[in-house]
Amino acid sequence: MQAKKRYLILFSAGTCLILLFCFGGIQVPLSRRGSHRRDDRSLTGYHLGARWRRLSGFMQAFSTLGKDSSDELHGHMSPRQKRDTNSGLYTGKRCRMETCFDFSLCERNGYKVYLYPQLKGEKLSESYQNILASIEGSRFYTPDPGQACLFVLSLDTLDRDQLSPYYVHNLKAKIQGLPLWNEGKNHIIFNLYSGTWPDYTEDLGFDIGLAMLAKASISTENFRPNFDISIPLFSKDHPRTGGERGYLKHNTIPPYRKYMLVFKGKRYLTGIGSDTRNALYHVHNSEDVVLLTTCKHGKDWQKHKDARCDKDNAEYDKYEYREMLYNSTFCLVPRGRRLGSFRFLEALQAACVPVMLSNGWELPFSEIIDWKTAAVIGDERLLLQIPSTVRSIHQDKILSLRQQTQFLWEAYFNSVEKIVLTTLEIIQDRVLEHWSRSSLMWNSHPGGLFALPQYSGYLGDFPFYYATLGIKLHPKFTAVIHAVSPLVSQSQPILKLLVAVAKSQYCAQIIVLWNCDKPLPAKHRWPATSVPVIVIEGENKVMSSRFLPYENILTDAVLSLDEDTVLSTTEVDFAFTVWQSFPERIVGYPARSHFWDSNKERWGYTSKWTNDYSMVLTGAAMFHRYYHYLYTHYLPTSLKNMVDQLANCEDILMNFLVSSVTKLPPIKVTQKKQYKETMMGQNSRASRWADPDHFAQRQTCMNKFANWFGTMPLVHSQMRLDPVLFKDQVSILRKKYREIERL
Repeated sequence: MQAKKRYLILFSAGTCLILLFCFGGIQVPLSRRGSHRRDDRSLTGYHLGARWRRLSGFMQAFSTLGKDSSDELHGHMSPRQKRDTNSGLYTGKRCRMETCFDFSLCERNGYKVYLYPQLKGEKLSESYQNILASIEGSRFYTPDPGQACLFVLSLDTLDRDQLSPYYVHNLKAKIQGLPLWNEGKNHIIFNLYSGTWPDYTEDLGFDIGLAMLAKASISTENFRPNFDISIPLFSKDHPRTGGERGYLKHNTIPPYRKYMLVFKGKRYLTGIGSDTRNALYHVHNSEDVVLLTTCKHGKDWQKHKDARCDKDNAEYDKYEYREMLYNSTFCLVPRGRRLGSFRFLEALQAACVPVMLSNGWELPFSEIIDWKTAAVIGDERLLLQIPSTVRSIHQDKILSLRQQTQFLWEAYFNSVEKIVLTTLEIIQDRVLEHWSRSSLMWNSHPGGLFALPQYSGYLGDFPFYYATLGIKLHPKFTAVIHAVSPLVSQSQPILKLLVAVAKSQYCAQIIVLWNCDKPLPAKHRWPATSVPVIVIEGENKVMSSRFLPYENILTDAVLSLDEDTVLSTTEVDFAFTVWQSFPERIVGYPARSHFWDSNKERWGYTSKWTNDYSMVLTGAAMFHRYYHYLYTHYLPTSLKNMVDQLANCEDILMNFLVSSVTKLPPIKVTQKKQYKETMMGQNSRASRWADPDHFAQRQTCMNKFANWFGTMPLVHSQMRLDPVLFKDQVSILRKKYREIERL
């Protein structure tokens, strides 16, 4: 009898377990082996079979992440997640590119961005105007919504603090009324401030639907990986274009400064963000760790002041912020009311290694930037350990961190334009995944904005990564001769030049770009050479066609030549040998310089014979073929049209481009007296150098180009590279490039 009871109890218990299992009361945990994402369940379409065991009323298709599927989603969420989903910000909480982005728009027309026309009566903040202007001036912009892959609102969404004078009311209704809104699909919304006193939530006050969010101070909890983009908090004074260089002018060894760790800012007596800053005085020692706070802000600060306020305020006034910033090894970046802080960008620019103290902040552009190489990521709960942590960092690591702050500042953060373009490029990498940049391209010089992956998927095809990857350059070059005059005589300079270049031991082939209005000469008119000579008729016979990325160019190095250039074989050989050591720069012979004319308040151009130069003209210069691609696809059509209309300045524009990429000057090789004014034949009728308007046009070009770049990228240099024993009083037989001295 007892045995029967035991069997009956075991049978009943087993039946209950089976019923619980079938109706979801017990869930078997799934294996996470092989998972590389922080939460696989956040990916769209997550069913995995374990969730099918539900009542029939809940068996709905997981076809959209909008309102229609919200009931089903609630079945998977905690009460807190349910509240979040019901708020305006989190309607598309589970959005990813695969579910909330229409890739077909990009497949049809390429990656183009459309700006909504500004509505009447709608005011825009200066910062949002800068964002829209940066997009409109980019190569991604299209005025045709039918051609667009991505859409940007003309309604100012930057400041969603209801107490702010820049807050836009009735934004929800205005957005819903836009004919192209489509629940936010393929839209990106820019935001710097969200929420208001006292809790400063991340709610924007309207339903963003399926739109992506480019947001400052976004938390990791609300950040949707591979969909949203975390951007830095920047002030209204942040420059639209150009931007200042970093403040690290030279490396000091050891890399220590007057202070080890500094901070100077507001202290919040109550409310969110007050805990960390209120505790900083525990670490402050008035010597090498100087952490200053003040209660003296806001209208009624005296009503809330505590016992420490007067002492803190007095200490705060003793130090000048900029002096501290530029003389400290590390800069503390604690959270304020929101997770982000202006101190972040200020520290980057000053080459003061940021020490992040803002738990839960998704760092700016975290999708592409490896912040461990440029910042120290701290924990607010371990504040007292911060000084000992930074003191333990080796000086080699400090130097590396400091150098990376400068690279990141100048590559992605020193202007609104770069912040916007980085955002757009990140999205493009997601859309065109087979052309996306590698982590090395984003995190090493010159950065992702200048390394266009559409050019090549192989890093060895770019001029920037040879040393890092240990790759050897192609041992030969391709000469590209720009011809604009008809071939009427066998004694013309172009034929002599062609023969001299073909004799170079490093020449692989010669391309003659025929931009002359006359028909192509017969094949027998060209001299016989030991290397192939390819004659290409120029596209539209315009000046910019000399820098098109021709498929015939198979070598890394390109020797760019004007038709009336005078160069010997020895000079060509030496220039190529020098270029092999500096593949990212322009290396050549005719040098020019720029200067600031304080009387006219504009940039000037000079060809005076001095020891100072900032440009090497492309009439006789060696550079990497990638710059042909960058010139064609990176520069705006407006600048190239200007060059083509003037039939001038293409060499200046190429120097602007290369110096903007490298942040370095070109390299001049050897001295040659006939280059004093110009090495091109000025007595030639066809020579553009004989045009009296030529010099005035080049002055105008300098200022137009500087205006587009937002700064003057050209860098002065006094370095000239000569062959070993050049002009030395030794036997000519001991010199490798002996012919150069006779020229």
